[in-house]
Amino acid sequence: MDPVLLARIQFGLTICFHYIYPPLSIGLGVIIVIIGAMFLKTRNPLYQQLMKFWVRVFGLTFALGVATGVVMEFEFGTNWANYSRFVGDVFGSALAAEGIFAFFLESGFLAILLFGWNKVSPRMHFFSAVMVMLGAHFSAVWIVVANSWMQTPAGYHIVDAALRPRAEITDFWAMVFNPSSVVRLTHTVLGAWQAGAFLVLSVSAFYLLKKRHEEFARASLKIGLVVATVSSLASLASGHFSAEVVAEHQPAKLAAMEAHFPASAPAGLYLFGWVDEEEQKVLGGVEVPGLLSLMVHLDPRKPVTGLNAFPKEDWPPVNATFQSYHIMIVIGMGLIGLSLLGLLLWRLGRLFEARWLMWLYVFSVLGPQIANQVGWATAEIGRQPWIVYGLMRTSDGVSKTVESGQILGSLILFTLIYVLLFALFIYLLDQKIRHGPLADDLEMGFRPK
Repeated sequence: MDPVLLARIQFGLTICFHYIYPPLSIGLGVIIVIIGAMFLKTRNPLYQQLMKFWVRVFGLTFALGVATGVVMEFEFGTNWANYSRFVGDVFGSALAAEGIFAFFLESGFLAILLFGWNKVSPRMHFFSAVMVMLGAHFSAVWIVVANSWMQTPAGYHIVDAALRPRAEITDFWAMVFNPSSVVRLTHTVLGAWQAGAFLVLSVSAFYLLKKRHEEFARASLKIGLVVATVSSLASLASGHFSAEVVAEHQPAKLAAMEAHFPASAPAGLYLFGWVDEEEQKVLGGVEVPGLLSLMVHLDPRKPVTGLNAFPKEDWPPVNATFQSYHIMIVIGMGLIGLSLLGLLLWRLGRLFEARWLMWLYVFSVLGPQIANQVGWATAEIGRQPWIVYGLMRTSDGVSKTVESGQILGSLILFTLIYVLLFALFIYLLDQKIRHGPLADDLEMGFRPK
């Protein structure tokens, strides 16, 4: 098999498994801080019970996130040596910042958050929750900055090195605030908030359906619903701004996202369909004429750059990009609908009696996870054939001395390990949910200070 394809599959598999956990940590971190603030304000033991339960779940997601994320750094050196040499100066600074300013902050204060009950004051414990939340978000900042530089490089120049040219930072802040970093970070973080919020909704709805821990579930569900609504609506706006950045800096990707083939023509927006690249048409598609032009240029008659404006060897995989993008949109709109419907029933006083909605919330936990995965797939597949947009092709970034058999062997091994880790995560999470909040959490207060 082609070593480039195998290396891409291996890294994609690693990313997919790893990306289950950090969004949950980021989203749960926000909810834990909200619960902690409500406890400080009201001193209601119920909020302490909520906080203890969700901190335990947070600890589980954090541990699995660390375990699955370390492998990626080694893959840069084993499978992507040429790429690592090319971007080492850029990625080195971003990943070092992630370790120093994010991971150590999050992991250090997590110890107090997990084990500081009755050992520190409520205010110190809340401060620890805020630091853990910030640490989780700072991790996202530096990872997204590094990835965004691959999409829209800035603040660099190319220098000759011993083996091949490489990118070197000339302006650190231009690199950090490259054209796509802020909007992509915003969209990524909002997706993570949704992941945490819908996990809270799912567990809370499960308890209500089973008539267990009902007071706990009602309070938890209300908090999760507010965060879910805010983040879902904000994601719609951030997604629009992200598409505008793609239109300006990666027009081939935008054209693939909407299967727009004419080199320069007004473009519609497809609701669904299947792309035939050879015939350059969308089979069974339903299109809203002029809508893409309206979204990009605020004029439905203005032309949008299409795929035929680029050499065919520079096209991304069109159907894969199209499908992943539209799956993300459909799920995103569904999550908005679920959130607004919950708020409406809450206002009408019928939220907790709507068992059909509770069942939808139980399974809604899958929505943000799938949307986050296909969103990243859209960004990464749509960047092809470039590993660094316009500077290095993916085929030029692989290690030349690693053979297909070696990559395939490690791919099989990693797959088995990740499947086992995922099964362990599901088992432990299920045990925590079935066990529920501890009864004595309502009685165990903080040590007076």
